[in-house]
Amino acid sequence: RQSHLLTIPVHYQGEDLHEVAELLGTTATEVIRRHTEQTYQVAFTGFAPGFAYLIADKTELYVPRRKTPRTRIPAGSVGLAGEFSGVYPQQSPGGWQLIGTTEIKMWDLSREQPAFLLPGDTVQFVDVQKAPVTVSLPEKKQSINALSFNKDKGLYVISAGLQTLFQDEGRLGAASMGVSASGALDKCALHAANRLVGNPPSLAALEITQGGLILKAQQDCVIALSGADCTISLKQTTGDIAFFSTYQTIDVRSGDEITVGIPTAGVRSYLAVRGGFELSPVLGSYAFDTLAQIGPRALQNGDVLHLNDDNASTGIISQEQPSFGLPKQEDIVTLDIVLGPRTDWFTEDAIKTLTS
Repeated sequence: RQSHLLTIPVHYQGEDLHEVAELLGTTATEVIRRHTEQTYQVAFTGFAPGFAYLIADKTELYVPRRKTPRTRIPAGSVGLAGEFSGVYPQQSPGGWQLIGTTEIKMWDLSREQPAFLLPGDTVQFVDVQKAPVTVSLPEKKQSINALSFNKDKGLYVISAGLQTLFQDEGRLGAASMGVSASGALDKCALHAANRLVGNPPSLAALEITQGGLILKAQQDCVIALSGADCTISLKQTTGDIAFFSTYQTIDVRSGDEITVGIPTAGVRSYLAVRGGFELSPVLGSYAFDTLAQIGPRALQNGDVLHLNDDNASTGIISQEQPSFGLPKQEDIVTLDIVLGPRTDWFTEDAIKTLTS
């Protein structure tokens, strides 16, 4: 509905500039001229937060992607692929033809509007060798490190396991900036864990991959584990060990050591704490997006997870059960598929191989 004309200064010294010129049968100088004389529009965003796909009404710079993608492209790299032009917002793999770099951050969480480009915006590239351009952006400083390191209270992380993340229902409504929803993989299990401790179902919990999480309670709390079928053990200060299964509400005393075992069925478990965790939201969510690297970072050994006051909590629901059976090792899982619009690209034998 609204469009802004934005200027991006570029240093045209990209690794593929001369190769692009050869592909187009022209010179590097002519490639730069064509790129700077075009007015582009952001058609859509995706791939990574802040990555905008720019198109022109009539492009003279149609080039194929590289035959072999690069494993690492620096943030700020300006590239071409097909009819599109774009700027890499963060270091990532990619197969676009690189023609230059810009110092403007396409994605910056310290700004009020993290994405520099949004769908509908118009863009002009400027050669800084000919016309130096200074672009100033208002910055809003905010803390994006969600973990606290005050060791007085909370849950101390002895072992973070293979991967333990904070997840909630996801980061909805940020697709215009190229940010996907992410969130808990098994939302039913997330909701169940929260109901078991009397939290709102959508509250953030720990998503634990393949068990292995060990925590030491530095305050009294109430926890529950859902999702993958595994055992949770509670080692008390007396040395006694109690064992619990998933979908149980567990009363934890300060000094107790909590260990989440390796699942016998399923992969991801969800650990909720009554009152929830004390976190800072990033774009309205507490979920960690593994592709975008947005949200509270993955747990590390030595972290202390602070807990909220549970005054807002309600009564627990103790009758929670798994929503469906989870597969065990060696089980055959059958998935329904609907063949898509490119099915005619494949042979009949290929389709049989897929479905057998």
